Amino acid sequence: MATHDAADGAGGTDAEALRQSTAGDRPPGPDGIPVVGNTLQFLRDPLAFYARCAAYEDDVVAYRVATSDGYMLKHPADIERVLVTDDADYRRASIIRDSLGQIADGGLFLMEGEAWQAHRGALQPSFYRDRVESYADMMARFADERAAEWADRDAEAGPLAVSEEMRTLTLEILAKTLLDVDIRGRESAIRDAAAAISDRFDAGSLSALLPLWVPTPANRRCRRAVSEFDDAIADIVAERRASDDEFEDLLSILLSIDPDDGTEGEGLSEQQIRDHLFTFLFAGHETTALTLSYAITLLANDPERQARLHEELDSVLGDGSDGSAADAERPGAADLFELDYLDRVVDEALRLYPPAYTVFREPTRDVELGGYRIPEGSTISMPQWVVHRDERWYDDPDAFRPERWTDDFRESLPEYAYYPFGGGPRHCIGMRFALMEAKLVLATLTARFAFDAVTEPPLDLSMQITLQPEEPLEVTLRER
Repeated sequence: MATHDAADGAGGTDAEALRQSTAGDRPPGPDGIPVVGNTLQFLRDPLAFYARCAAYEDDVVAYRVATSDGYMLKHPADIERVLVTDDADYRRASIIRDSLGQIADGGLFLMEGEAWQAHRGALQPSFYRDRVESYADMMARFADERAAEWADRDAEAGPLAVSEEMRTLTLEILAKTLLDVDIRGRESAIRDAAAAISDRFDAGSLSALLPLWVPTPANRRCRRAVSEFDDAIADIVAERRASDDEFEDLLSILLSIDPDDGTEGEGLSEQQIRDHLFTFLFAGHETTALTLSYAITLLANDPERQARLHEELDSVLGDGSDGSAADAERPGAADLFELDYLDRVVDEALRLYPPAYTVFREPTRDVELGGYRIPEGSTISMPQWVVHRDERWYDDPDAFRPERWTDDFRESLPEYAYYPFGGGPRHCIGMRFALMEAKLVLATLTARFAFDAVTEPPLDLSMQITLQPEEPLEVTLRER
C-alpha cells in the first residue's frame, strides 16, 4: 500500500489513485446479529470496533448500532464531499441531535439552517484573528501563574494529574477571555459538571443509548451536573446584567443578538443564552484541555523530542537573565511565528489524539459515496481517529513524530486527511482561539518545566463526547 514519507514530505501520490475499488449495493462491514446489529460489539469496546471497521480495504464500511444504519467514511475525498462540496445535502446526525439535544438543543453546535447561519455570523467577530490575538497575553499570564503554583508544590506531593490541571486552567482562560469573568476559585461546579456530563455520553455505556429521563445512576448524575452547570451560567449572566460597565466580548454579543435574524435587537431568550454559553463553556475548555494533556504526556514519554522543544523555546524566549527558565520571557502571539517545532508538536498531538474523534452527518436525500448508495437518514461517521492514523497518508502512523509536519508534507497531504476541527461551513468556530491557547500554554509551561512520564502508552481511552483518558494523565515535574 502506498504511503507518504512523513519525514521529508515525499510521496505525492494522487489521493484518488489510492482508492479501493467498490461494487454492490451495500458496503462491507462487521457481521452483526439480528435486531441489534453491531450494538453489543460497539458497546463492549468502541475503539476496537472502530479499528475493526478501519481494517476493511474499502473506504466505506457499513455497520448497525442501536436502530441506526451507519456508514464509516475513511477516504479524504469522500469526507471533503460530505463536509464541503455537498454540505447542503447533509445535516447533523440524529444520533447527535437526540443525545446532546437533551442538554443544549439551542446551542450553536446543534442549530441548523438559517438560524445557525444568523447566530454563527453574529458570534464570529469574537473569533476574528485580531480579537483572538488580543487574548494572547492573558492566556500566557494565566499559564504563567499556574506554573508558579506548580513550582511551589510540595516536593513530596507526588505525580501531577496534568489532565485535571489543564481542565481547570483552560476553563479559567475561556471564562476570562470570552466572558470577562474571573472564575478562579469557583470553577469546580462547571469543571466537575462537564466531567459528569461527558461520562454520561460514553459511547461504551448503555446509558448513552437511553433517554436522559430514564432513572439510571449515570442519568441521575448527569441531571444533577446539568443543574449545577445551569446555576453557574445563571450567576454569570446575572452578574453581567447587573453591571453598568461596557463590554466587548462573546457574552455581550449574546445579550444583544436578535433571536430571529442574528442581528442586534431585543436579545435572545434566557434559554437560548444558556444553550450557547453551555456549548462554549463545555466544548471550548474541554477540547483544549485534552490537546494540552495529550501533548504533555507525549513529550514526557519522548525525552529527545521534549529536549528539542526546550531548545527552541530557550532560543526564542530566552532562558532568563540568571540562566533560569523561570525568568524567561512570557510568550506572545508574535512569538508563535518563530516557534515552528511547537507548532508541529501541537499538530502531531491533535493527529494522534483528536479530542473531537469523529464527525457525524446525516444525508437529507439518498446519496452516493465511494461507489455505494447511502440512504437518506443514515448515520455517516467520518472518524479523525481512523483517518489520522491511515498509513496511506502517514508513515509510521502510530508514532509521535512532530518532525513529519514539514511544509512539503503539509502540501502533499490530501485535504481532509487531517481535520481535527472538522471542516466546511461548520468547522469549529473557535479553532483559531483553541490553537493559539494550546500553543501559548504549552510554550509557557514547557519553558519552565521538564516533564517525566508517569502515564505511559498505550493510553486507555474512552469515546465520550470527546476522546477522554480513562484515568488521569500524570507526569512528574522538574523545574528547569
